[in-house]
Amino acid sequence: MKFDAPPNARQNTPMEPRTPLLTPVLIAGCAVILVNFAIRASFGVFQIPIAEQFHWARAEFSLAIAIQNLAWGFGQPIFGAIAERMGDRKAIVLGAILYSVGLVLSSAATTPLQHQLLEILVGFGIAGTGFGVILAVVGRASSDENRSMSLAIATATGSAGQVFGAPLAEWMLSFMAWSEVFLIFAAAIILVLAVLPMMRSPDMASRSELEESLGQVLMRAAKDPSFTLIFLGFFSCGYQLAFITAHFPALVAEMCSPVQGGGMLASLGISSTSALGAIAISLIGLANIVGTLTAGWAGKRYTKKYLLAGIYTARTFVAAAFILLPITPTTVLLFSATMGALWLATVPLTSGLVAHIYGLRYMGTLYGIVFFSHQLGSFLGVWLGGKMYDIYGDYTMVWWIGVGIGAFSALVHLPIRENRTTLGATPA
Repeated sequence: MKFDAPPNARQNTPMEPRTPLLTPVLIAGCAVILVNFAIRASFGVFQIPIAEQFHWARAEFSLAIAIQNLAWGFGQPIFGAIAERMGDRKAIVLGAILYSVGLVLSSAATTPLQHQLLEILVGFGIAGTGFGVILAVVGRASSDENRSMSLAIATATGSAGQVFGAPLAEWMLSFMAWSEVFLIFAAAIILVLAVLPMMRSPDMASRSELEESLGQVLMRAAKDPSFTLIFLGFFSCGYQLAFITAHFPALVAEMCSPVQGGGMLASLGISSTSALGAIAISLIGLANIVGTLTAGWAGKRYTKKYLLAGIYTARTFVAAAFILLPITPTTVLLFSATMGALWLATVPLTSGLVAHIYGLRYMGTLYGIVFFSHQLGSFLGVWLGGKMYDIYGDYTMVWWIGVGIGAFSALVHLPIRENRTTLGATPA
């Protein structure tokens, strides 16, 4: 069924310049996000090696990753504001430095508390080089005609990093220590800054948006029930994605039936459940490229809130089916492909919804606030995964919690009003 186009959607006018889809800004932004997510998506692979080396409870390293996600959430609106006040490139450079320093120091950490505190630096580094800053830059540089797809391309590039990030980390761990892998990742996030000179573009924000202050925009959003619903709805996305990224490789290694010799899995180099877990994260990223680009295409043509409700509903059914069925290599791969198609499809739709309702000028800060809800969910998903594993010995209970909050997110998107609000207007 085809939904109505979003109300009051802006159309290109003769006075509004059109921009090509693939601009230098988009290319540079994609490069930064690619490296950012290749590193971030690999942390679940380090879960077992670090815990085994130091004989930690599973909850210890889980808490470190949970703190990383929470710091990412706190840092996102801060870096959005830094980018809007001091410049996008300065915010990205600061983020890359924090990311690199956090990884270098973490490579020498030997206690749970050290890891947990240092992940604050890593989390802020992810914020400065991640979606909040990059999507705002890409959104401001894109015309209305191309914005939805531009945001989708940038988001999908994060999944491209996920495709090779976890398997690359797993491969390097086969012949070097986890601490050495951290040092290599630290160098990679600094080297990607070479693309920043490409990040120059015209600002496509309207005159009225440029005249509005940050305080006015924040007040307008605070009074709008739709902003609250968007904030609440993004929580489950963070819970599900962070839990799976951090714990799914371990879940597969411990709960999946053994990988049998020969056949398709052997041809892919998968000979153990440990390798299957890393490949599962990669497959999620690969499927998400298609899913996110499809969401970008659909976001221009259909009502975004209905698309988001549909994505969260589909996630709920897919997650419930996986835990109800026997966990085998086949169901792991099927789950990874289907969940991957829904993985980051919410990001271009949510960020596009924020831009559509509240404008482009302060998109980075507003999306950063919404993303904080995402990271609260991330913190809970990662930490609760480790804590409940230590209590129950498996991930079944925490998985069902994720199913429930996914259904909640599907429902809260339905009342959102997609009408664009303007300076001095009271939200409908």
